[in-house]
Amino acid sequence: MARVHTLARRTDAPAMLVQLTDCHLFGEPDTVMLGVNTDASLRAVLRQIEADGKHPDLLLATGDLSQDGEPAAYQRLAAILGAAPALEGARIRCLPGNHDLPVAMRHELPEWSVPVTDVGAWRVVSLDTTVPGSNAGHLPDSQLDLLEAALAEAPGRHTLLAMHHNPMQIDSHWHDSMMIDNPQALFKLLARWPQVRVLLWGHVHHEFDRRRHNLRMLATPSTCFQFSIRDGKHVVDNLAPGYRWIKLYQDGSMATGVRRVQDALWHATQPGPASAQAA
Repeated sequence: MARVHTLARRTDAPAMLVQLTDCHLFGEPDTVMLGVNTDASLRAVLRQIEADGKHPDLLLATGDLSQDGEPAAYQRLAAILGAAPALEGARIRCLPGNHDLPVAMRHELPEWSVPVTDVGAWRVVSLDTTVPGSNAGHLPDSQLDLLEAALAEAPGRHTLLAMHHNPMQIDSHWHDSMMIDNPQALFKLLARWPQVRVLLWGHVHHEFDRRRHNLRMLATPSTCFQFSIRDGKHVVDNLAPGYRWIKLYQDGSMATGVRRVQDALWHATQPGPASAQAA
């Protein structure tokens, strides 16, 4: 079983979690991708969190933190998040996506890469669904074993499970070809552990909210460029970047919403050369 970090906080109060995802930072901070400077857009999202008055106990960054896997990108991510007034006092956790280099991410962000964190009455488990050299995802036995051990150790804790890749189809041919390839193994395991209440991911660059039995299934907009689904195809959308907030209550209930950067704070689109495609 992986080590568990417990956040120091009042256990009788609801916990506030904020999800950021798909930041796509580059080694070079001025790089523009699909018309967006990804450094600037991340900073705009952080300013929006501050303007919204959100004060998270826990920030979850759910993959594709870097587009090129460069150590400099993770170092800059640490500096940007560490200096954000909105995140003062927050614990930060991250997991890799298909564009990340997991070894580099864990080397640069070791304390943020802890997979199991307790906050209030909840346990948050972060899984690595990456496959070297592939945009698609997979949950190896090592990750399924980590999950089962975390659930078996704390059957009385409500649980939120986070990953990068979508574990179910979202009606986009492109993204559905890059979801985890063994979702049946995940859901078979989860059927044995009813304390899992929320399944959270990134990867798709748009908002998604659906229920599967007792599970709330959620995806979140990117902090940079956005996709939408039209007639089963993904298209680049001009919506502003955003984040998801989740309030976790002691009785296992939750409230959530997505906030996008408002016009007054959205200054991220910069002229410059486009870079590689992303998902």
